[in-house]
Amino acid sequence: MTHGPLSAVLKGGLLALLAATLFGLSTPFVQRWGQGLGPFTTAGLLYGGASLVSLFIRHPREREAPLRLGDAGRLLGMALSGAVIGPVALAWGLQRTSGTSASLTLSLEAFFTAFLAWRLYGETIDKRVVLAMASLLAGGMVLALEQGVQGRAQLFGLVAVMVATAAWGLDNSLSRGLADRDPGQVVLSKSCLGAVATFTLAWAFGEPLPGGWVACGLVGIGASGYGLSLRFYLLAQRSFGAARTGSVFAFAPFIGALGAWGLGERGGSLLLVLGGTLMLAGVMLHLLESHEHEHAHEPIEHEHAHTHDDGHHDHRHEPMPQGAHSHRHAHAALVHTHPHVPDLHHGHKH
Repeated sequence: MTHGPLSAVLKGGLLALLAATLFGLSTPFVQRWGQGLGPFTTAGLLYGGASLVSLFIRHPREREAPLRLGDAGRLLGMALSGAVIGPVALAWGLQRTSGTSASLTLSLEAFFTAFLAWRLYGETIDKRVVLAMASLLAGGMVLALEQGVQGRAQLFGLVAVMVATAAWGLDNSLSRGLADRDPGQVVLSKSCLGAVATFTLAWAFGEPLPGGWVACGLVGIGASGYGLSLRFYLLAQRSFGAARTGSVFAFAPFIGALGAWGLGERGGSLLLVLGGTLMLAGVMLHLLESHEHEHAHEPIEHEHAHTHDDGHHDHRHEPMPQGAHSHRHAHAALVHTHPHVPDLHHGHKH
């Protein structure tokens, strides 16, 4: 059986890590550029930027499966939780606590995501994944302790950030059901819905308008930290599953803490080093994961982007296409053995 040059684990892990890097770095910048702005205005500008970048990352119909009318309910849930409640709570919290503290608190998002992936999709949480998540959680707790010892954490601000993590955990779980759709379309739909909702609320609450440079800065942050990051996150879920993607994404808080340090929040300590080491160990456990056993695939017919070198797509074309393409296709029943993770074709129970 042939597989692509990168295993699903490595590919998914690297995509999740890239998404974490973009999102993690956005947090301290949002805190700096969002000072004095209302939380609805801040969220609207962030998702306005995500909407703009998503216009350039969509694929043609033959490359990716498009969104369907039946996806509307899931998209509305994603927009409400991930593009309204999450960023508004984060923006409000960032004005009441340090960027480092807020960044580290975001590690809780992984646990909401993993729990919901286990409950909603039956994703396997084996010992390695549990150990990786425990390492990430321990690292986040150590980093939060480091901030508490130094008196940088303010309770109400951190509680608001925790609300944001719960909202984004729900958003991540809902997005798992759209992993086979064009990620560009998903980002565009969610971002537009979120931007319209938050700008409407900003107008209703009479929030002040930002200056031109501030607005451009937040739009740029939204384009990379919310638009591109979400695209990479969705692609990681496709290859890696929701729970594992969310767990690797938990490295984002440490990246955000480093970004806050780079922007002038000094005061590093041995606790900061220890916490970062634990979180890095959790990410490495995921990237080195190997899961293989004999498993059965039930007959299924669906549509998503695929290639013909992954051992699951052996149907014929005349002529045979080169590279990734999308169309409706059928899989016959199959029993085989190879390394795999919970992706579009491996949702079996253990």
